[in-house]
Amino acid sequence: MQKALAIGAAAAVVAVVGGTAAFVLTRGNADDKFAECRTSAVAGGAGQIGGPFELVDENGKTVTDQDVIQRPSLLYFGYTFCPDVCPFDTVRNADAVDILKERGYDVQPVFISIDPARDTPEVVKDFTANIHPDMLGLTGSAEQVKAASQAYRTYYKKNDAEDPEWYLMDHSTFSYLVLPQDGFVEFYRRDLSPEQMADGMQCFLDAM
Repeated sequence: MQKALAIGAAAAVVAVVGGTAAFVLTRGNADDKFAECRTSAVAGGAGQIGGPFELVDENGKTVTDQDVIQRPSLLYFGYTFCPDVCPFDTVRNADAVDILKERGYDVQPVFISIDPARDTPEVVKDFTANIHPDMLGLTGSAEQVKAASQAYRTYYKKNDAEDPEWYLMDHSTFSYLVLPQDGFVEFYRRDLSPEQMADGMQCFLDAM
C-alpha cells in the first residue's frame, strides 16, 4: 500500500566512491544458488559486502548483526534530517515489503543512520514509525556507525553548513537484501519501483 508522504521529486544522486564504486551489473555464476535471481554483483563476490556490526536500536539497546538479521531484511543507510532521498527510498522499501507480505513473504525493513550526532534512538524511532510499523531503526556512536558502513561499503560525508544543526549529508543510496543464513545477497538501486524490488527479492526468498 502506497504511503501518503510528500516527497521532493528532484532528489540528488550522490557520487559513490570507494568500495561501492566496485558494484557492477552482471549475472551470477552457475554454482551460485541465487544465480537466476541476481541482476548485480560485487567485485570479489557477494562475500565482500556485509558482516558483523554493533549498533544501538531505536529503544536504546545495543544490538549486533545477529540480533538484527533474524529474518530476511532490507537494509538502508540514511539519516532522518534528509530532505528528500531518504524519505523516498525508505517509503519505496516499505512498499516493497508490503507487496511481499501480501504474497506471503516476511521481510523486515531496516534503517541505519549515518548521522549519529543528531539521530538519537528516540529520533530514529519517530522516523521509522512514520514510515512502516515493522521498520527497525538503528544508530550508535560515530565509531559504530562507521564500522557498519564500512562493512556494507557505503559512503557518507557531512557537508559544511553555517548553522551546525542544519547540515546535510552526502551518502550512497543502495538498499541491501540480507538473509539470516546467507548474509548479503543483493543490492537495489533507487530507480527501481516497489514492484520491481518485490519481484527481485521474491526470487531470492524462493531460492533460500
